[in-house]
Amino acid sequence: MNKLLRFFMVIVAVVVFSIFALSVQADVTEPGSESDPLVTKSYVDKVLSNLKQYVDSKPGSSSGWEIVYMEQGQSLIGDKGTEIILRSGIATVVDEGNGGLADITEGKDIINGENVMQNHLLIVPRDDGRGVKAENNNVILLIKGSYTIIK
Repeated sequence: MNKLLRFFMVIVAVVVFSIFALSVQADVTEPGSESDPLVTKSYVDKVLSNLKQYVDSKPGSSSGWEIVYMEQGQSLIGDKGTEIILRSGIATVVDEGNGGLADITEGKDIINGENVMQNHLLIVPRDDGRGVKAENNNVILLIKGSYTIIK
């Protein structure tokens, strides 16, 4: 009887193990399948390169600041969202009565004809002719965004 009981216990253990193994295997996706794809480094590099090119092709996606040199009498008119920092020289706001530029450093608007403070971050709120005018030679600006320089 002892042998029969051991045999029965082995059979039960094999059946329980088989059921457990099948259920665990059913929950694990096969590597390389649609639900668990395998990719190569070259594929990931290609996708990242395409994504970078896409982002760089969008207007206003410039990640860096551009240095702009202006002469007396020139005006820089920014598009909506353009950021401006006066680094050197004297400049005033150009806004044609539209509300001015947002001086983020001071937390206020500066309007047409007011002096721009050096090292203050300015933001152009709309595409309606707002910007800065060089009042002397050697005006140096840091710009992030789209703009037009007019005489």
